[in-house]
Amino acid sequence: MFRATNTIVGLLNFLTFLLSIPILGGGIWLATRKSGDCLHFLQWPIIIIGGAIMLLSFAGFVGACFRVTSLLWLYLFFMLLLILAYLGCIIFAFAVTDKGDGHAVLGTGFSEYRLGDFSQWTQNRVKDAGSWQNIRSCVRDAGVCKRLGAKTVLFSSAGFFQQRLSPIQAGCCKPPTSCGYSYVNATFWSGTLSYTDPDCVKWSNNQDQLCYDCDSCKAGVLANLKHDWHKVSVLNIVVFILLVIVYVIGCGAFRNNLRRDNDESYGEARMTKSRPSWLNRIRD
Repeated sequence: MFRATNTIVGLLNFLTFLLSIPILGGGIWLATRKSGDCLHFLQWPIIIIGGAIMLLSFAGFVGACFRVTSLLWLYLFFMLLLILAYLGCIIFAFAVTDKGDGHAVLGTGFSEYRLGDFSQWTQNRVKDAGSWQNIRSCVRDAGVCKRLGAKTVLFSSAGFFQQRLSPIQAGCCKPPTSCGYSYVNATFWSGTLSYTDPDCVKWSNNQDQLCYDCDSCKAGVLANLKHDWHKVSVLNIVVFILLVIVYVIGCGAFRNNLRRDNDESYGEARMTKSRPSWLNRIRD
């Protein structure tokens, strides 16, 4: 019984160790990908938790397979803290990225995003002038608009409006459709200025400026963050459920190890007591 439980815990911890690799990889991918996703406040907790899962899984594997009760106790203590932190991270991430669906633009193949549709917490991340300057530079240096311009340089207006633009492309590389500008190419627009949207004033055909200071660009960054986060959310939930299962079984293994240690100590004590005194003195 003791051996079977420990073996199960060891195998499950080996599995969580393997699962920690894609969690780490997903966090690093979110933090380093060059697609205009320049908000990294959700990625780093995932990277840290992925590393913690890897270390704790290894400790749980050793503690269970080699029946090191003290190591198994430390493993269970820190695993409980990790599970609570992981749950908090998942709930928080869903809470701040739940809002912000795009608005389909009639007659086009893409959607546009409004800053006011997102959670207040995420809005504050891009409304701060100092933070936005760094994010703005990151979006521009990622070359998203430059690649869009090169891809659509020969497109007619009808062809361009049927493109499935990413949130960054729709919000930062062109003016909002409500401005009424006429299409020349993806990043150059002409016509009479409309004041129906404050972003219309912020738009510039200067390729270093475009709509990088527009609220639509900030909304595009947040929409990109939401899409990327939801790509890894399913894996996070699966890993969380597995961690809870491993923790419950680990508690059973720890209890069994304690019982085994107590039984062995009791058995040794009985054997010592039942021996003749002269034999105990020889052993001593």
